[in-house]
Amino acid sequence: MFQKFLYTSLLYLSLIALANATIVEFQTSQGAIKVNLFDQTTPRTVANFLKYIDEQHYTNSVIHRVSSGFVVQGGGFTFEGNWPLTRIAANPSVINEPVYSNVKGTIAMAKLGNAPNSATDQWFFNLANNASNLDLQNGGFTVFGQVIGDSMAIIEKIAGLARCQDIPMLDYTSTQCSNNDVPGIENFVVINQIDILDPFEVTDTDLDPVKNTLITTPAPDSGSSSGGSFTWITVLFLLSFSMRKLIIKTN
Repeated sequence: MFQKFLYTSLLYLSLIALANATIVEFQTSQGAIKVNLFDQTTPRTVANFLKYIDEQHYTNSVIHRVSSGFVVQGGGFTFEGNWPLTRIAANPSVINEPVYSNVKGTIAMAKLGNAPNSATDQWFFNLANNASNLDLQNGGFTVFGQVIGDSMAIIEKIAGLARCQDIPMLDYTSTQCSNNDVPGIENFVVINQIDILDPFEVTDTDLDPVKNTLITTPAPDSGSSSGGSFTWITVLFLLSFSMRKLIIKTN
């Protein structure tokens, strides 16, 4: 029995070693968003993000911030039936990996002010080229993936919704916001779940991520390309991920 498990584990690890990147799909109430993760060049950040997916941390969370022409942010809050939004307990922070530039169509980690290594669960999509602002500020903001396909249209749709205190809302008026009326979950942009797509395939062939040239100190343990085999930390995490039999899409 153990030999069979060991053989299966080694086979899994060998398959992982051939992987160049991971594509994830955000299933939101406004449509699906596909993102190609940079698993070699930002390995700690990707492993951190995948761990949250494994733990169902993002399931039924809401987009809690939109700044026009700047970012769409989520990952840290849920709606529990009343104001304010409920903060989801986060795991320990991850080491900053500012390899790539915060250009339009990338996803990056949010963090506390004046704390370069404080990123935990929250992420944001860049709505514009925010390189001059974010690539150097606070040690640089770690870009760990790139939006692919026509998914940017969904992000821009969310960014165009009416807002209540920066939160994008549907069918919820400014008067209701001013009166602090209690909305329903249907009034929010909900992350129903995040799925992993094709984790074993070379997925970064057509990507050409922009490097962060404003940071002179290289990120720890970062590589030289946008894809490549996972670090052993990520490999071991994905092994446990597979054994827990979470749903993984293959089409």
